[in-house]
Amino acid sequence: MRTLQPSLLHPLVKLRPLLADDWQALYAVASDPLIWAVHPANDRWQEPVFRRFFADALASGGALVAIDPATNELIGSSRFDRTRAQPGEIEIGWTFLARSYWGGPTNAALKSLMVGHALIEFDRVIFIVGEGNLRSRRAMEKIGGHLTNREHYAEMAGRMARHVIYSIDRAGFASGPLGRIG
Repeated sequence: MRTLQPSLLHPLVKLRPLLADDWQALYAVASDPLIWAVHPANDRWQEPVFRRFFADALASGGALVAIDPATNELIGSSRFDRTRAQPGEIEIGWTFLARSYWGGPTNAALKSLMVGHALIEFDRVIFIVGEGNLRSRRAMEKIGGHLTNREHYAEMAGRMARHVIYSIDRAGFASGPLGRIG
């Protein structure tokens, strides 16, 4: 892919590469325990846990921060990654937004920007979602993600967690809800 850390703009959300200087503003968002309540990493709101998450994001070379263009405040982050994807795929994940942006169009705008960027060079995008994270699973279905028969296991919050994998390919993007966001 041309770059795993593009700067992308939509009227509802601006994405740019994560910087080390973003720590304080991003942790201010992530320190809300309710963001992580149904996530397999339900302890990610704790500073030592989020410090590891943040360091991994910086090291990944694919992390982006989400910014509200109206206020220029950081409201969350997401990431591109190839390590768990099969040939022709890229993963979008590790996404979280401040709760004040839940239930509205911001997540769809963020995903539309990222999926559209990724599908320039990849056949499909995958999303690895905690099996019991019903909020994220509903969000995936709302944006046109298709549940695959693939699964992934990862240790999170001190236990092994099963994840399901959703995908969006070029045709699904073009004809689905994200392709209409523009």
